[in-house]
Amino acid sequence: MTNTGPSGLEQMLCFDIYAANHAFARVYKPLLDPLGLTYPQFLVMLVLWAEAPLSVGTIGKRLGLSSNTLTPLLKRLAQTGYVTRRRDGADERRVQVDLTESGAALRERADHVQQCATRATGMSLEDMQALQDQLQQLSAHLLKSGRA
Repeated sequence: MTNTGPSGLEQMLCFDIYAANHAFARVYKPLLDPLGLTYPQFLVMLVLWAEAPLSVGTIGKRLGLSSNTLTPLLKRLAQTGYVTRRRDGADERRVQVDLTESGAALRERADHVQQCATRATGMSLEDMQALQDQLQQLSAHLLKSGRA
């Protein structure tokens, strides 16, 4: 029996989001390689460039990452000399993450990354904002449903 109809993938929103995620990864990789960063490390640096120092827990909340996922990223960023990690004096369970001088200076070298990625979408800023709003609503609904 030959199936000439759609495979079902074409009708799955989650597949389109998955494919877009992979397309973004292909755009970001050549932009981040010269900086010595992976995309998840870049996200951590964006959070820290906006506000540092921060606790590991706060970084995790902002990025939606567990400390089990975040800790190896932070260790690698510390090994490259971009961040420092230290136990909080008031609460030994908390680890504070701060930028080093080279981590702060990296921001200037990374300024073009988001602009290039934005251009690669081929979308207007208004269309991008509308899509981002919709994706945030989608994420909130999925998280609320308990299935995410």
